[in-house]
Amino acid sequence: MTFDAIDRKILQLLQNDSKQTNKELSNKLNLSVTAVFERIKKLENNGVINKYVALVKKEKVEKSFVAFCHIKLSQHIQAYVVQFEKEVTNLTEVLECHHISGDYDYLLKVMVKDMEAFREFMVEKLTNINHIGSTHSMFVISEVKSTTAIPIL
Repeated sequence: MTFDAIDRKILQLLQNDSKQTNKELSNKLNLSVTAVFERIKKLENNGVINKYVALVKKEKVEKSFVAFCHIKLSQHIQAYVVQFEKEVTNLTEVLECHHISGDYDYLLKVMVKDMEAFREFMVEKLTNINHIGSTHSMFVISEVKSTTAIPIL
């Protein structure tokens, strides 16, 4: 799908605030409400807009301890990769899991209440996944930048 300037602007506006009404968007874009509606539907139908979510402030729900965990599997065989990926997706503390290149196989973004909760997660959940060879964790001191918006140029 190719995007024109209006599609890009719609994506930018929706990423900033997806609760804007089509009327509000039409005023910002100098388009009719129907034209905005049709363009958004086209973006949704083509899978460009995947879903709409509420971004929750982690401190308000007592999940302000963030860690990044490097995971190395004991062996690089398909069965171990498939099993690890299946099991890690079921861990609610894991917000992101990326299969990466380099010294480690995976990078996880983990969010829990505090250090005690992180230790519990590591001991009772993560290290119970078979075929993990080693882990290396880093803790966030302060969040300098965090965004979900993808630049649409």
